[in-house]
Amino acid sequence: MSTLMRAPEPCGSWFWDLEDVAEPGLSSALSVADRMCQVLTRQDLLIPLKLEYLWYVLDSGGLNITSTMSLPGSLNDQSLPDRILGSRPVAFPDAQPDDVHIVGPGYWIDDSGSRRKEPLLINLSVSPAPVGLSAELAVHHDIWGFFDFSGQPHPKIFERNSVRLEAALREISEIFQVTPEVGDPTFFGCASEFGIGMPDVTPDGLGPDVTHRL
Repeated sequence: MSTLMRAPEPCGSWFWDLEDVAEPGLSSALSVADRMCQVLTRQDLLIPLKLEYLWYVLDSGGLNITSTMSLPGSLNDQSLPDRILGSRPVAFPDAQPDDVHIVGPGYWIDDSGSRRKEPLLINLSVSPAPVGLSAELAVHHDIWGFFDFSGQPHPKIFERNSVRLEAALREISEIFQVTPEVGDPTFFGCASEFGIGMPDVTPDGLGPDVTHRL
């Protein structure tokens, strides 16, 4: 069960254009996802349990059909691409998987130092698109920033969690030798290169209260 408030839009996101690093295609995308997940799992940020992916038909567009597959083994399992393609909608034999989302829980650290399990702590997806492989990571919780969603500072939670996110983002970028592009700001926050940017602060030291939009 979730113990954190979750924003409907990202508090921060990072995009890696991997066109010059890895070949496009499903097998390559899953290999990239596996390497990224190894980093995130070492930081206890994402334990992959299942995959979710939409389908599209080239030159026709998206089908608005989502498939979900449990992930009992590794993302690097050589049979996984065939299993994914074997799950395509039978009415669309030419359908291809769009962005592949790697879904699972992660652990955050509260102000007392206790680890707490949270579903969907990290959103990670890879795109096997023929125009070029890419990956995106997004966060939707306030634990990565200096202020909570009500604008109150929570420095212990920030310090204990932001350092883990920063370490993961830096290591992923070093693995692929690609600096991530930060996503567009939203009502709930904006990304810096390897973390969440500091919002405007009121004279009494508070951040923005965004709870009415949660």
